[in-house]
Amino acid sequence: MARIAGVDIPRDKHAWVSLQYIYGIGPTLSRKILAQTKISPDTKVSDLTEEEVNRLRETIDKQYKVEGELRRETNLNIKRLIEIGSYRGSRHRRNLPSRGQRTRTNARARRGERKTVAGRGQRRGMAKK
Repeated sequence: MARIAGVDIPRDKHAWVSLQYIYGIGPTLSRKILAQTKISPDTKVSDLTEEEVNRLRETIDKQYKVEGELRRETNLNIKRLIEIGSYRGSRHRRNLPSRGQRTRTNARARRGERKTVAGRGQRRGMAKK
C-alpha cells in the first residue's frame, strides 16, 4: 500500500478513487491533483512507480490541507463561532442543524433518537376519560 498524508491508500483501485480515501480529497480534487502531477487517473495504484507516488505525496503536502490539519481547522472554526456567540455557534452548541433546516419534523440524524416527553399524547380529540 502507498502511504500518502498518513493514510494507506488501497493498491487495487484506480488512482483517482484511491486518493479519495484521504480526508479532504473528493472526486474533483483527486482528478485535479493527478492532472497536476501528470498521472493518468485510470492507473492502478499498484502500477504507480515510486517516483510518481513521491510526486503525489509532495503535491498534496505542499498545496492542500488534508487529514489532521483540515480537521483541526474545521474544529477551530466551530469553536470560534461558539465563542463569539453567533447564531450558528449556538446551533452547534445545542447540536442542532445550523443551516436553516426545519426541526419540527426530520433532523433526526442531528438531534438523535426520539425522547419521550410526558403529557404529549391524546391531544387532538380529548374524548377519552
